[in-house]
Amino acid sequence: MEWWKRAVVYQVYPRSFQDSDGDGNGDLSGIIQRLEYLQWLGVDAIWCSPFFQSPKVDGGYDISDYTAIDPIYGTMDDFDRLLERAHQLGMRVILDLVPNHTSDQHPWFRESRADRTNPRADWYHWQDERPNSWVDASGKPAWTWCEERRQYYYHAFFPQEPDLDWRNPDVRQAIFEVMRFWLGRGADGFRVDLIWHLIKDALLREDPLNPDYDPENDDPSTVRLPVFSSNQHEVHDMVRMLREVVDEFDDRVLIGEIYLPVGQVVTFYGEQHKGLHLPFNFQLIRLQWTAQHLAAGISKYFGELPHKGWPNWVLGNHDQSRVASRVGESKARIGAVLLFTLQGTAFVYYGDEIGMVDGDVDPEEMRDPLKDVAPKFSRDPQRTPMQWSAARAAGFTTGDPWLPVSRWTNVEEARADPQSMLHLYRDLIALRAAEPALLEGACFPYPAPGDVLAYRRGQDFLIVANLGDREKTIDARGTIAICTDRRRDRERVEGALTIGANSAVVLRV
Repeated sequence: MEWWKRAVVYQVYPRSFQDSDGDGNGDLSGIIQRLEYLQWLGVDAIWCSPFFQSPKVDGGYDISDYTAIDPIYGTMDDFDRLLERAHQLGMRVILDLVPNHTSDQHPWFRESRADRTNPRADWYHWQDERPNSWVDASGKPAWTWCEERRQYYYHAFFPQEPDLDWRNPDVRQAIFEVMRFWLGRGADGFRVDLIWHLIKDALLREDPLNPDYDPENDDPSTVRLPVFSSNQHEVHDMVRMLREVVDEFDDRVLIGEIYLPVGQVVTFYGEQHKGLHLPFNFQLIRLQWTAQHLAAGISKYFGELPHKGWPNWVLGNHDQSRVASRVGESKARIGAVLLFTLQGTAFVYYGDEIGMVDGDVDPEEMRDPLKDVAPKFSRDPQRTPMQWSAARAAGFTTGDPWLPVSRWTNVEEARADPQSMLHLYRDLIALRAAEPALLEGACFPYPAPGDVLAYRRGQDFLIVANLGDREKTIDARGTIAICTDRRRDRERVEGALTIGANSAVVLRV
């Protein structure tokens, strides 16, 4: 199997992972300090959110230089050391690629906005008048006036993040050279941000209003349905070109962020699998956590996969409330069982392995620009610093952390507790790595009563998850390899498996 098929990929948000110099910001040297921990956990690859030069209006996703390290994270030498050490420990390093937009401080945009005749004048979306009522991430008009050029420019997210025009071949080549720069240094691939946004409707037609929009509860960007502002059919040509660049280098991976219905997500594998290796599958984030909804969603996902399309599973990331906050600790343990026993590549968000919850961040401490829409939309709570120990600032920094640190759980205490979420993660990862059935075995449903989700992996394993509030019994025979209630590990089952409320079992049959 290709390495990315069997991999457990661990997402690091660099500013929040480990600070090595006491300035309150996580950095590349801090990641290096924690690589042995990730090796102990069983991680095969780390995916680093952006650490490139940026004004950091939008958490580093507003990039002002694609091939420079932002000083708060270190230097290019630090990146090379990170890459070298990770490879020595048997781990790959995947970088974030943000090709949809740049910072408004990027030299490309500065040149583009200077006048209408310079070489980069058409690298962004410029219009004399607002051509439509498209909205950005804050729900405000997505076209902003530029006094210098006397035109409007388009931004899908914030005014400080103008969208590149991917219909321009010069734009494409510039991003391809960025990819070659990092792949040439030894990066093992990319996770591509907002890949379904790359192409906009050529006629800039109006997005229709969303008839189901609830202004009290819904993200303001959903006031219109993005029928024309994203996911145009030509985007697949762009994905194929990105894949061609990656394929210039041996043994690399291309992953894409796509928040679309499953039937559209799987089209990003591309014809003859010349698209993304892994279009992100966010089913475990977006589904309701009942046995019925999860079973239906899992079945639909496997049913929609193209022939030889490799699946993947995600429980959390930097844009979503943490799984332990969304569903509670007991169901978060069930989530870990699903993540590592469903067929496909597994993605872990830093801190989820110790059961971190969304941090308490007061509105005046928030950095995310979505706080200006409403504090409840801020993504800062799921980006708070990693909790390493009971020391000051949870061992993250000796200084004042850039976001407040929670203290209720930490790695040091979890490593000392064999019943902890951390040991559940580690043992599941180890079992997955050791058992071919959990890597390559077919995944198919198993009859189960209401509130219970059950499926087989090949001929060797039965996974049973009780998402209800009452104990349930299911016909089964074998030995419990791992249970979310760790006291039941190695228990023998003779014909009837009784499983407690909000718990899961991996049964060797």
